[in-house]
Amino acid sequence: MHQTSVMWLRVAAVLYSLGLLHVLLTLIHRRRDRVFRVAMAAFYTGVVVHVVSIVEQTAATGRLPANDFFQSASLCGLLCAVLFLFLYWRYGYESLAVFVFPLVFVLTLVGELGNPIASWTDPRLRSAWLITHVVLVLVGYAALLLTAVTSILYLIRERQLKAKKSGGTLPPLGTLDTLMSRALSIGFVFITLAVIAGSTWASIESGTRWIRDPRIIISLLTWSLYLVIVFFRVTAGWRGRKAAFMVLGLVGCSAITWAAHTGLKSLLSR
Repeated sequence: MHQTSVMWLRVAAVLYSLGLLHVLLTLIHRRRDRVFRVAMAAFYTGVVVHVVSIVEQTAATGRLPANDFFQSASLCGLLCAVLFLFLYWRYGYESLAVFVFPLVFVLTLVGELGNPIASWTDPRLRSAWLITHVVLVLVGYAALLLTAVTSILYLIRERQLKAKKSGGTLPPLGTLDTLMSRALSIGFVFITLAVIAGSTWASIESGTRWIRDPRIIISLLTWSLYLVIVFFRVTAGWRGRKAAFMVLGLVGCSAITWAAHTGLKSLLSR
């Protein structure tokens, strides 16, 4: 990819990251109108810069940059961003930002990671980066496990109420649903940061081969499912039984992802 277009793509990714920050703050604190205004301004600018990157690459090569997975991911991210801006302008669908901001950022990041990155200058930095990724994953999985336990308790409590039985020491459904939502949001925050750290580490470690690693593919698919669940939870009001079963399905996918990454121990021991 042309070096100038790479620079513009990296600038776009940085600007899109403010949108991701808005979503993460929204999930934790529920409402951040001021941050959303800043994120939208950065998002608009990011789209312009992203277009500049695509145009420069097209002019340099004489064809639309969609020749490999990385270029296609970048182009798809731009199309998603433009579609969101149209819907926001036409219908005011602010709630779509919860889904679009993280998706566009990750797609742009993946597109940017398709370019060669210098290898590690210090082995300690390499180990520290990987350890940070592992810690983020562990915290995210701990929150997800709490969400799963809460979901099971919710289903048990609901069944007791339908059978007109005493709930014993189980909390009310409203309390369990709130706890489920908070734990799900916190888990998504840490898993998202883990995906960013892990993808960056893998790109530096393996070059463009990282995207063909089955562990990376499984991780991105699991994160995508997580994003969909969080989106419907926030925007469509998925609560109760439906949310509980979706969370349990997510836990199953996360268990597969965890099993696929058991090789991280050998990487740390190098």
